[in-house]
Amino acid sequence: MKKNGLVAIIICFLTLSASSQTLFTYGKYKTDASEFLRAFNKNNQQPAANRGSAIREYLDLYINSRLKIRQAYDKGYDTLPQIKAEVDNLRSQIVENYMSDPRANERLAKEAFQRSLKDIHVAHIFIAEEPGTDTALARRKLNEVEKRLAKGEDFQAVAQEFSNDPSVHENKGDINYITVFTLPYEFESIIYNTPVGKYSKPYHSKAGFHIFKNLGERKALGKAKIQQILIAIPPNANEVIKRSQARLADSIYQRLAAGDNIATLATSYSNDVVSAAAGGNVPDISVGQFEPAFEKLIWSMKDNTLNKPYLSSNGYHIIRKIGITPVVTDPNNKTNLENLKQRVLLDDRWKTARDFIYENVKRNGFQKYAYSDAALWALTDSLLDLKPAGAGRSMKQESPLFKLKDSVFKVSDWINYAQMNRYRSDRNGLKPYPGLMDEFVKSTMYQYYHDHLEDYNEEFRNQMNEFRDGNLFFEIMQQEVWNKAQADSLALVALYEKNARNYTWKPSSEAVIFFCSDENIAKSLSDQIKKNPGGWKKLSEAMGEKVLADSGRYEWSQLPGVGKNGPKSGDITPVTVNSADNTASFSYIMKVYPQAEQRSFNDAKGLVMNDYQTILEEEWIKELRKKYPVTVDQKVLNQIAK
Repeated sequence: MKKNGLVAIIICFLTLSASSQTLFTYGKYKTDASEFLRAFNKNNQQPAANRGSAIREYLDLYINSRLKIRQAYDKGYDTLPQIKAEVDNLRSQIVENYMSDPRANERLAKEAFQRSLKDIHVAHIFIAEEPGTDTALARRKLNEVEKRLAKGEDFQAVAQEFSNDPSVHENKGDINYITVFTLPYEFESIIYNTPVGKYSKPYHSKAGFHIFKNLGERKALGKAKIQQILIAIPPNANEVIKRSQARLADSIYQRLAAGDNIATLATSYSNDVVSAAAGGNVPDISVGQFEPAFEKLIWSMKDNTLNKPYLSSNGYHIIRKIGITPVVTDPNNKTNLENLKQRVLLDDRWKTARDFIYENVKRNGFQKYAYSDAALWALTDSLLDLKPAGAGRSMKQESPLFKLKDSVFKVSDWINYAQMNRYRSDRNGLKPYPGLMDEFVKSTMYQYYHDHLEDYNEEFRNQMNEFRDGNLFFEIMQQEVWNKAQADSLALVALYEKNARNYTWKPSSEAVIFFCSDENIAKSLSDQIKKNPGGWKKLSEAMGEKVLADSGRYEWSQLPGVGKNGPKSGDITPVTVNSADNTASFSYIMKVYPQAEQRSFNDAKGLVMNDYQTILEEEWIKELRKKYPVTVDQKVLNQIAK
């Protein structure tokens, strides 16, 4: 390693080490260097060469602000109703932005990309768990399936005998190839984590138990682009109707083969309403989206070819294959990654972004109490369905179930949740208690995390603290400085009389300044006022919100477009454009005062008030520094100033 590289690392290490140390204390309170640097970096854009001096200058301002805010807390300003309402309002607006893993979208998109590179051939055994029936029946059936598979029996033979999938008698459990986004995320993840030739552990869903087998893998085929004409066969159609639809499909095929336009015929004849409206164009087809035989036909066709009418369960399909869009294989393709991120947000996998909440809460203060599940279920039956309590007599509604830090959740909390959420979403039967308890625990964790987010998320905590402190700073400045300066008219007059020579007019003018939304508006208004100076007010008001006019007496340095020689009465100054936001302004000069003059108290009142506020603030800061003595650790300051 080069010497200068090593020096840079040492300096970086020293700075990071210093940032975790106390920079200064004020009374019994302290501020870490990291807290100061966060504020400094947010409010200062000094070049690196000036950073050290800028830090030292900013430190004094920062210390004074901390003293004022500390005084606001000590006076109880944080309990004022308007302060609490503003803080609560902001929290409600931003809290949901922090309720999912900030890295989840990136992580899930990258996972989806890796899975998109291959298609997996899948077989499936499904053991249904009928709502309202004894779950033990499904589990006994599942045990038999597991025993048969463990003996090495053929997966598809077992599927044909035991699976409750309606299509199993036709496909023997073979559901063909799937790719990313084909199936629900929970199934997709099981399949992509199952090695070729192996079958998964049973997965318990709301519908029952699922076992998947990876029959084989291939490089992803991508997406197929087709045009289609569907001649549908109505349900329960007789043979006469079926033959008639077959003849229609064949005649359309013959016309297409002879050169007729497929878009025109699709619009006229296709029973697929969506694609017919698009000239027969079907949205790009992914693997696993349609019936296996239908997909096999599409993938076997060559580009720009037409198939003879194909009979499916829906009717006759006449397909023109346009081509294939291959899978993007470049992990750095930004467009593809953004598309995947959008699909992730719309997909059920986004629900897993909450998993980090449960893990976070479990790691930081979750404790389960010892109790008998059987006793809890019996007590629940007794309270919800008036059944005999039995083993449930050993528990009470005040019995604790688990704790999240200092919050204890009891049987009564569980009963309230179970009473409201015990039925399945389709209202067809009750949820099993173990699954319902898992929902209850996760729901409680989620709400606890939501209500105590400041304890778990540093960025959120800093944002809320900064907002609260900012409001407190404004409130105490209002009470201690601004209101006092405004209300003490005798002190203002006395200050003016004592320092009257400081309150003079430099060369000035009575004028109107026009602030315009852009240069074109300013030039248009300027031209109109030149023709009719006396009508400036109506002319500017006609521009609506695009123009703001402000009249008064201004020193020449305050007027836009005034040159070194000063203005003349009746001048319309040149338009001046603000490069920061492209707004524009100009002045209309009505009267000129070329000589310096004494300001009256009324003319000087704003300046006097500013000076009086400065005096009040300086006196206040002296009092605060006595109340909260400040000590700066010069060693830490020197380190971060480097």
